[in-house]
Amino acid sequence: MELIALKTFAAVAREGGILAASRQLNTVQSNITTRVQRLEEELGVKLFHRKGRGLELSRSGHILLEYAEQILQLERQAAVAVRLAERGAAEMKIGAMESFSAILLPQLLAALREICPKMKPRITAATTQDLVEAVLEHRLDCAFVGGPVKHPDLVVTDVLQQRLVLVKPERMEADLNLMLFRDGCSYRTKALQWRDQQSQTYDVSELGTLEGILGCVAQGLGVTLMPEYVVESSIYRDNLAYEPLPDEIALVPTQFIQHRTTPELKIMAWLFTALQWWPEKAG
Repeated sequence: MELIALKTFAAVAREGGILAASRQLNTVQSNITTRVQRLEEELGVKLFHRKGRGLELSRSGHILLEYAEQILQLERQAAVAVRLAERGAAEMKIGAMESFSAILLPQLLAALREICPKMKPRITAATTQDLVEAVLEHRLDCAFVGGPVKHPDLVVTDVLQQRLVLVKPERMEADLNLMLFRDGCSYRTKALQWRDQQSQTYDVSELGTLEGILGCVAQGLGVTLMPEYVVESSIYRDNLAYEPLPDEIALVPTQFIQHRTTPELKIMAWLFTALQWWPEKAG
């Protein structure tokens, strides 16, 4: 059995159909169908049954999926181990929330490069939900997320405590509009919790960038919730005002996550050494 065939089979099982699997694997449907058929011929069993417009696993398919997931996890772990091998240079795939990526992560990476000059960071900015999924699937080696995050397959370390503030335009009344990142953002969850406590009704607008949100707030298009340091660092600072929020809304821990099976190589020790720099710099 080839790895590509097992990856294809697992994708069809997860997505419940050929079309969805082809989108997830970024390939044409005919490739998916061919790989599954060849795998069935090789094993001499039917792996799927038709169910409406989709597919469901046969009894043999359920058995194979259990083994396929173990094999694919080992394949991902091997890739991580090789990539993080203790050689002269090491690549590390690091994820972070948009606000963390824009303001704090560059300073952390500078500290990390002093410890490990030949380290090659690969950065991904995304929502907490997307980052957690990427670490669980070994697409990222580690990530900085908005907590609290709990999962049996993750090792979670508290990094710092963020305090959200209510951000408004400085010189005008704000529209009854809540400017947020897309679904999956931990700050969005807190902002919606705040909205539910208000006597006025706020509509929701979604933007994809930190400065896009703060720029709209600066123009009076709405309000948002952001960490105080983000507002102070914004290019729109002179046009923004903010006020404190109660602790149950304001406090959001920033946490460092990695997969429990990620090899404990020297590169991870370097990162934790750099993390010791945070309390006085970013608290």
